[in-house]
Amino acid sequence: MSILSGKNILLGISAGIAAYKTASLVRLFVKVGANVKVVMTPASKEFVTPLTLSTLSKNPVYSSFTSDEDENAVWNSHVDLGLWADLILVAPATANTLSKMSNGICDNLLLAVYLSAKCPIYFAPTMDLDMYKHPSTLESCKMLQSYGNIMIPATSGELASGLVGEGRMAEPEDIVAFIENDILEKSPLKGKKVLITAGPTYEAIDPVRFIGNHSSGKMGFEIAKASANLGAEVVLISGPTHQKVSHSFIKVIPVVSAQDMYDAVHQYFETSDIAILSAAVADFKPKEVALQKIKKKESTLTLELEKTKDILASLGSIKKQQFLVGFALETNNELENAKAKLKAKNLNLIVLNSLKDKGAGFKTETNKVTFIDDKDTISEFQLKSKTDVAKDLLNEIIKQINA
Repeated sequence: MSILSGKNILLGISAGIAAYKTASLVRLFVKVGANVKVVMTPASKEFVTPLTLSTLSKNPVYSSFTSDEDENAVWNSHVDLGLWADLILVAPATANTLSKMSNGICDNLLLAVYLSAKCPIYFAPTMDLDMYKHPSTLESCKMLQSYGNIMIPATSGELASGLVGEGRMAEPEDIVAFIENDILEKSPLKGKKVLITAGPTYEAIDPVRFIGNHSSGKMGFEIAKASANLGAEVVLISGPTHQKVSHSFIKVIPVVSAQDMYDAVHQYFETSDIAILSAAVADFKPKEVALQKIKKKESTLTLELEKTKDILASLGSIKKQQFLVGFALETNNELENAKAKLKAKNLNLIVLNSLKDKGAGFKTETNKVTFIDDKDTISEFQLKSKTDVAKDLLNEIIKQINA
C-alpha cells in the first residue's frame, strides 16, 4: 500500500484542458487508500463535470462558497477544507491560477482554500508552450516555490494547440508517484526499522479453552500505520485480533501465546531502531496444558499458573542503540507504578493509561495517555482517538531520537 494511504488529499482543479485527466487522478488516489475531496474553479466545470469527480471521490465537489440550488444551505468553509487536508494538489494549474496563487489574489473558493491551508501544497502547471515559457509564468512558479510549495514539472509532448513542446501536465500516474516519493524522502522515519507488538496473547488451558484479556490490538495497529506513514519499515507482531492492516511498509507476524510473541520479538529486535511494545501480554499461563478437553466433572476447577517470560524486561536488558517504549495500563498509583516500570525495565519512554479514565483502555476507539521518559519528563494528553494518540507518540519518539 502507498504512503498516501489514509491521507486526506484535496485536489484543486483550474480551467485547463488537462482537467480531463483529473478523473483518472482521483481514481488513482482512491485506489491507493487516500481520502479525496475536490475543489473546482467555476470555469473548470466546462472541462470535467463535478458529477464524475464526486462519483469517483465519493465526496461532494466544491466550487463556490454557497450552493446555487439551495439558498439556505450552510456555506462551504475554505478554512475547514484547508484544515482537513493533509496535502493539497492543484492540477491542472493554469497560468491564470498560478498568477493568482503567487500574488495572493482570492476570487474563488479554491484560492481561498489555498491561502488558508497549513499543509504541503503541490501544483502541476499546464498550458501551451509559449505561455509556459513566458517570463510572468516562470516568475509565478518561482514565487510559489519560494513560499514552500512544490512544483510537479510539466512534460514535453503534443499540446492542445497542435504545437509540440513543454507544457503538458504530468500524467496522473507520474503525479501520484512524484508525491509519494517526495513525501517518503522527507519522512522523518525513512530508513528506520520499527518493531511493534499489539493485541492480547492467549494461553492455552486445553485444546478448547484459554486465558486471555480484552485487548483489541487497535492501539498497536494505529501505531504501526502511523510509523509506516512516516516512512518506517515496520514489523508488527500481533496476538489474536480482528484488526487488519494492508501497507507495503508493514510486515504482520501473527502469534498466539506469550512465548510465541517472545520468540518473534527477539528475532527482530536486534536489527530494530525503535521498539514499541503495546501488546497486552498475559502475565501468567497454566503450568500444565491438558491434551484433551477438560470435562465438567466437578463444580470447581483449580489451575496452577506460572509466570510468562517478561518480554519488555528481556529487551531492556539487551538493548543497545534501540529506543524502547513500553505501555502501562494501571488502576491505582498510576504514576508511581509507571515510573517504577520504566526504570526496572530500562525503557526510554513509557505510555501510561488508566482504566479509571473513561474512554481509555481496551475495546475503545479512544485513549487518554501520559508519556513519561527516562529523564522523568511527564507529558499528559487529553482524551483522543487512538489514531491521534499514535501520531502523538511517534512525534515524541522522533523528537527524542533527534535531540
